[in-house]
Amino acid sequence: MQLWDTETGKTINSFNVKSLPFCATFNPEYDQQNIFMVGCQNKKILQFDTRSGQVVQKYEEHLGAINTIQFIEDNKKFITTADDKKIFVWEYGIPVVVKHISEPDMHAIPASAMHPNRKYFAGQSMDNRIAIYDCKGGFKLNRKKKFAGHKSSGYACGLTFSPDGQFICSGDADGKLWFWNWKSCKNYRTMKVHDQVCIDVAWHPIEPSKVAT
Repeated sequence: MQLWDTETGKTINSFNVKSLPFCATFNPEYDQQNIFMVGCQNKKILQFDTRSGQVVQKYEEHLGAINTIQFIEDNKKFITTADDKKIFVWEYGIPVVVKHISEPDMHAIPASAMHPNRKYFAGQSMDNRIAIYDCKGGFKLNRKKKFAGHKSSGYACGLTFSPDGQFICSGDADGKLWFWNWKSCKNYRTMKVHDQVCIDVAWHPIEPSKVAT
């Protein structure tokens, strides 16, 4: 992996990752900007320090390739999903799972997003629905929030929230972009945007009338 200077386009540092990396994210905390996390195919999450270029912590509990990493609770904890159809909640810096979520009817979650208020975790479930978990009070599945109708099975279709949190949107296997009202959970609009799978979507942070797919 490489760290880039976006102004010059030059490499700042390189990092040795022995397994294929599937996801990466920086620690959002102001005084932890030198730390980033990498989820790998070999079931490990690696914590790198950009200053030394070294792995400073490893998290090894999943039984499948790591798909997503999301920080929660003022960045004191983080969530991971993997091909083992499990969701783990970790204490940042401590390689021990503090919350283990695994049910017989759960499917793998290859893509995820956090609600802007940081109270909800949204996961793209492989059974053609978006699963919502409350980040407070035990990290339980919120059964009142049901977002479905799109076809995502077999693909890591990205999802995101509008900057104000009023809408959630997702791509799908048919090249469509789906929008749901967050409060009512009803489909607000569906747009045909690609001839093949719409694999990812990003909502513009400043101009909320624009999304990129």
